[in-house]
Amino acid sequence: MPGNNISRAEAAERSSHLSIKHYEVLLDVSGGAESFIATTKVSFDCNKVGYESFIDAVGKRIISATLNGQSVDVSNYDGESVFLKNLQASNELVIEIEAIYSKCGEGLQRSVDPADNEVYLYSQGETAFIRNMYPCFDQPDLKATFSFTAIAPAHWQVISNNPVMQVSDLGDKKKWEFTTTPIMSTYITALVAGPYSFIHDKYEGKKSIPLGIYCRKSLFEHLDSDEIFLITKQGFAYFEEVFGLAYPFDKYDQIAVVDFNWGAMENAGAVTFREDLLVFRSKVTERMYNARANTILHEMAHMWFGDMVTMKWWDDLWLNESFAEWSSYLALVEATKFKNSWAGFNAERKNWAYRQDQLSSTHPIATDMVDIDTVKANFDGITYAKGASVLHQLVAHVGRDNFIKGLQKYFAKHAFKNTVLLDLLVELEATSGRDLSSWVSTWLQTSGVNTLRPVIETDGDSYKSIAIKQEAPKIPAGSTELRPHRAAVGLFDLKDGTTTP
Repeated sequence: MPGNNISRAEAAERSSHLSIKHYEVLLDVSGGAESFIATTKVSFDCNKVGYESFIDAVGKRIISATLNGQSVDVSNYDGESVFLKNLQASNELVIEIEAIYSKCGEGLQRSVDPADNEVYLYSQGETAFIRNMYPCFDQPDLKATFSFTAIAPAHWQVISNNPVMQVSDLGDKKKWEFTTTPIMSTYITALVAGPYSFIHDKYEGKKSIPLGIYCRKSLFEHLDSDEIFLITKQGFAYFEEVFGLAYPFDKYDQIAVVDFNWGAMENAGAVTFREDLLVFRSKVTERMYNARANTILHEMAHMWFGDMVTMKWWDDLWLNESFAEWSSYLALVEATKFKNSWAGFNAERKNWAYRQDQLSSTHPIATDMVDIDTVKANFDGITYAKGASVLHQLVAHVGRDNFIKGLQKYFAKHAFKNTVLLDLLVELEATSGRDLSSWVSTWLQTSGVNTLRPVIETDGDSYKSIAIKQEAPKIPAGSTELRPHRAAVGLFDLKDGTTTP
């Protein structure tokens, strides 16, 4: 039964027949504290006339629903899905729903600032929660364009993926209309609303990008926007050069949101952050500034890898997150003042992966994501940090220049489309001349930590031979897995307290 836990098989069946063209979404958040009204008008095609399918729609009740001008029977609405019968080659579906504000950060979260009793909203769509905000075909490979409109109290700001097209005065309310987005997946669409304070700037690179930073009014005095804008501009300059393509969206806002149950979320053009990661209320250590810069760059890397080019299904969640993790550290070292960030990655992120990979609960990096519940259980140190470590090894394996060239071809070839891991490997094999099938099978499809030990023979004060011995993982039990490594060996002497190569 479809619902929040849609299976991969259900999603594949639906996308094999449906092609989504465009959404018009109207959200009225000017009413009560428990619910809001969401209206979706979606245009889509079906390659099998008469086919039956469903749209994801989580809420309290369906107010109205029509398909191609005819009423849809919602008498058996289960709070999760609306079933659609007798689909035509071209279809227009209109659903108005009373949706429920979230109290756990899934869907459209509503929070009250205890400092001034102001209300703040933000959306969270990953993995399959944007259906809690508006009816949609909520899976990564059913991409479409989106036109968002919101009705909100007059003193609020409203932010979505695209720039504001028009704001209309409705007395004690305002109507915010946004320009149409490029093609994107549902889970990275966004709405943020409330009496946010903000500051704007602009990045001038391959194209001009309007920048914004938003936070609660009660936090605005602590916002060090100059430092955040600096890291943001350095990131754009770096990624546009390395990835070979301009930033693919029309503006870039970064919003500190209250009661966020993640670190940050890569909504296209409207990135949300847990407040204490973006806004520091007191003096903090250099490590915290480094961590903030890392998070900013991680989410920015997703704009290309994840938002513009998107995984077909969550089997490639690891690649989505590992790539952003690897890219952010690369940019930190090569484009910002945080030059020692790989040492921090090794001490913190990689050790996180080492610990998780030596537990009985370990799993391969590439996991069989049979449904959304399985996906939610795999946002862990293996998906993020081990995956990023293995990507770093892959860069060494194929050569950095070959990796970057393959990556640029991948972005250019698959822009605004969906991909699987093989699509990236094809480009890397072409640029490097290496067959990566055995690399994939041993690094991505098995689990556990290999041990590398030096085997050294000396002759007096000289090295006679140096070798590296690899041992199979102790967990999982009985593993015989040995993996290819490309490593550098450094020899150093300690003389009078000084280390020399």
